[in-house]
Amino acid sequence: MKTIINSEKIPIKGNKDSFMSCSHGTGRKMGRNEAIRKLNFEEEKKKLDEQGIIHAIRNQCDLEEASGAYKEIYVVMKNQSDLVEILIELQSLAVIKG
Repeated sequence: MKTIINSEKIPIKGNKDSFMSCSHGTGRKMGRNEAIRKLNFEEEKKKLDEQGIIHAIRNQCDLEEASGAYKEIYVVMKNQSDLVEILIELQSLAVIKG
């Protein structure tokens, strides 16, 4: 079902069973404490540094919000392909919690 519901007249996908909505983030694949215990500090920091992402990860306790604690965005988007039309892909600039 495609409906036009925005000012730009962009066709919007949707499903009445999901209230014409979709997920607003990837969702966690591990809890905060589990992320702190299981994620590798050096690997998570290296991922951000290599991508030029500004971050405040300074020790193991900062890993509760690391990308490794979250589901893969491409899988999440594929699983809701009946709900959304991908128009643009955004890249992270910074990850700062505090």
